[in-house]
Amino acid sequence: MRKFGLLPKILLGIALGIVIGAYAPEWFVKIFATFNGLFGNFLGFAIPLIIIGFIAPGIGSMGKGAGKLLGLTTALAYGSTVLAGLLAFTVAKSIYPTLLANQTSQSFENPEEALLKGFFTVDMPPIMGVMSALLIAFTIGLGMAAIKGDTLQKGMDEFRNIVELVIEKIIIPLLPIHILGIFANMTQGGQVSAIMSVFAKVFIMIILLHLVFLVVQYTAAGTLRKQNPLSMMKGMLPAYFTALGTQSSASTIPVTLERSKKIGARERIADFSVPLLATIHLSGSTITLVSCAMAVMFIQGEALQFAQLFPFILMLGITMIAAPGVPGGAVMAALGLLETMLGFGPTMTSLMIALYLAQDSFGTACNVTGDGAITSIVDKLTQKKKARVSSIKAS
Repeated sequence: MRKFGLLPKILLGIALGIVIGAYAPEWFVKIFATFNGLFGNFLGFAIPLIIIGFIAPGIGSMGKGAGKLLGLTTALAYGSTVLAGLLAFTVAKSIYPTLLANQTSQSFENPEEALLKGFFTVDMPPIMGVMSALLIAFTIGLGMAAIKGDTLQKGMDEFRNIVELVIEKIIIPLLPIHILGIFANMTQGGQVSAIMSVFAKVFIMIILLHLVFLVVQYTAAGTLRKQNPLSMMKGMLPAYFTALGTQSSASTIPVTLERSKKIGARERIADFSVPLLATIHLSGSTITLVSCAMAVMFIQGEALQFAQLFPFILMLGITMIAAPGVPGGAVMAALGLLETMLGFGPTMTSLMIALYLAQDSFGTACNVTGDGAITSIVDKLTQKKKARVSSIKAS
């Protein structure tokens, strides 16, 4: 029996939520509101653990590897991720006033007032604030990379495995129910038609941005390597469609590896870069996160200021290194930044998760296909360095 994927569950949750919100009695909707309150509190408790559990070992492990090759690949991956975020910001800032015209309303400006409260709530205070968790994660991660010790690294890797299990076995399976509850509550509050309109428009814009950014990546790679960018992109299509189906960069590594070699990357470079990029290069996910975050902000009447969103994009590039390799992992890793840097509350966070998960597979496909372009660029740049060294020795 074929496994029922996360995307169908999310879509089913949205549909059932709308039906329940439209026809069910208020007490029934309040059952889901109670669940949402408990789930949201648990999510708030888990966010600092997610940040420490993924960022610290992620940065720590970056200190080990092939030295300059590691640094070059990481720098290109980070630059690509930030550039993707800036592209998403520029396009969203330009077209949202037209694309999402008449979407803002009083109900969006005060979303909590239109939603039913649960029967009860249980406080689950996090062990520390999000910013404290980020600072601890960076301190431990950079420290482990500097001292090159194995003991703490192994401990943090095991802690990451525990947090991964919490995400994979608790948070991700319960997300469709959470989203069902959110849409049931929004439907009874009269908000759902505008939200669905936003979903459709933003979804199409994000897919187009993914394609545009892939063209940019492969134009750069093709120009550098003197190859046809379109032929290179065509060569990576199997990896794109594999990622579309698996929703996992890690699961697609064998295909990405094989196709990266097919489009010209040396075996030694591809074997090193592709598995690394599957972890640290998330340009497609960044486009989605920035676009969705700005859509949620816009429909609530907030200004889309570069001064506020640029630091968010820079931090997102680092945080994406921490994204767990499960469907929806990128948005889980970004929740702390959304709360601290963009001021997202529980309702905004829930909308963000729903928007993101609806197209997660396309973001993953963009990430994976872009890995081929970055690998090709790394291969060409290391070839140039090697040739330069050889010519110096010869002279």
